[in-house]
Amino acid sequence: MNKQILLTLTALLIGLAGGYMITDFQQPKEQANGANKSSVKGQGPCANGAQPLAWRNPMNPSVTSPTAQKDSMGMDYVPVCADDAAGSGSAPAGTVKIDPTVTQNMGVRVSKAVRKSLSRNINTVGRITFDETKLVTLHPKVEGWVDKLFVDKTGELVKQNTMLLSFYSPQLVATQEEYLLALENWQQLKDSPYPDIRNGAKRLLDSSLDRLRFFDVPEHQIKALQKTHKVRKNMHIHAPAAGVVTKIDVREGAHVTPQSEMYQIADLSRVWVLADLYEYEISWVKTGDEATLHIGSLPNRDFTGRITYIYPYLDPKTRTNKVRIEFDNREGLLKPDMFGDVMITTSTPKAGLFVPREAVLMTGKKAHVFVETELGHFEPRTVRVGVSTDGLIEILEGVHEGELVVTSGQFLIDSESSIREAAAKMVAPKQEPKPVMQGMGMKGMKMGDMKTGDMKTGDMKMGDMKTGDMKMGDMKMGDMKMGDMKTGDMKTDDMKTGDMKMHDMKMEGMDSMHMGGHQ
Repeated sequence: MNKQILLTLTALLIGLAGGYMITDFQQPKEQANGANKSSVKGQGPCANGAQPLAWRNPMNPSVTSPTAQKDSMGMDYVPVCADDAAGSGSAPAGTVKIDPTVTQNMGVRVSKAVRKSLSRNINTVGRITFDETKLVTLHPKVEGWVDKLFVDKTGELVKQNTMLLSFYSPQLVATQEEYLLALENWQQLKDSPYPDIRNGAKRLLDSSLDRLRFFDVPEHQIKALQKTHKVRKNMHIHAPAAGVVTKIDVREGAHVTPQSEMYQIADLSRVWVLADLYEYEISWVKTGDEATLHIGSLPNRDFTGRITYIYPYLDPKTRTNKVRIEFDNREGLLKPDMFGDVMITTSTPKAGLFVPREAVLMTGKKAHVFVETELGHFEPRTVRVGVSTDGLIEILEGVHEGELVVTSGQFLIDSESSIREAAAKMVAPKQEPKPVMQGMGMKGMKMGDMKTGDMKTGDMKMGDMKTGDMKMGDMKMGDMKMGDMKTGDMKTDDMKTGDMKMHDMKMEGMDSMHMGGHQ
């Protein structure tokens, strides 16, 4: 019985001491050791043993952690290391350092930002159309009926004063009769001794002649009328200008009025080309700029013209601005509604700082470049861009003249820079380390007043508990009462006490305990 009590007491003491040491001694010690180990210089995973800024998920670089861990697939997080410049704070967040060999393998190329004046050639498509200033529409001046058409097919080439048609008009017949009467009256009164009579007859003759001319009666018919004094039924209408007949809206026998459009004639000795420019190209061109037209049907021939007008409005469907270019066409090779390739040589140079177009990464409303500040060091910068021409783009802000910008491989650098910048912006939570209890042991600890009367250890298993180095030499348990302690199912079969020393343990309060067989 006494042996059982002694074993029970020993197991209880070991349990209490072991639990206390595990919760309040071993864990702080391990945490302190871990913190010390992580802060030791020269033992980190980065170059020269440096500690990483953060750890990132190997499959999703946007996911980072301040400590090393594994992802959902069991893969270790990858350390995010800072180079010397970024680590020292002399470079902005996101600066990337790459070994020159790796830079060459990645195909990274750089180009210098240069300041120059540039003009550009604008290539677009143009449509040939009529010169509106040389387009003639023919209407009769009086009402009548078409008697005969002398030009009855569109596309015919006519010269100025070519006879187009003849038609009958009662009003023209009456006007001829008035003219003949005025002519006869003038012939009778031109020798009158009275000046008023002579002048009146002359004015009447002139007004009748003017009326015939106002009605577009040709001169040869007026002369025939003066010569024959005979009224003609049909009067002729002649072409007012040379050109090509593009439209005929009358036929023989048709009734025409001054509102009737009979012919349309276009002079094709000069043509227009209407070219479309995008909004960002408008600022480059001005009136007088030279343009070259190339037609697919004439591969060995280029035509040269000049911009004569820039329209003050945009086409609402195509969102483009039309410009008018005039070309000489006396050979008749350019035909309306032909399409051709137009190249406009602008005469407005733009002075500024330019870099290759491929060096700029456009991300929504912002533009970014990578600048090589020194060999292998690439710094991300946000820039403001201007015009673009001939593979170059103007930098208004963010890059200085002579700096080297990355023109190839910047997407790989951008990926790494984004990770570094995100890591640099992370603020690790400050953890207050738990105080390490120096020299903590159980020597001198007094447990005289400790009561375990109500403690239940029924299911407590201590089979695997090791207390190899635990020293309890000076522990005092003078007044400990164990009258109510229940040890139910406590198992101590596998308990190892190793080097536990209890030779100095004092148990002053146990005089009343009878230990039969050990007196």
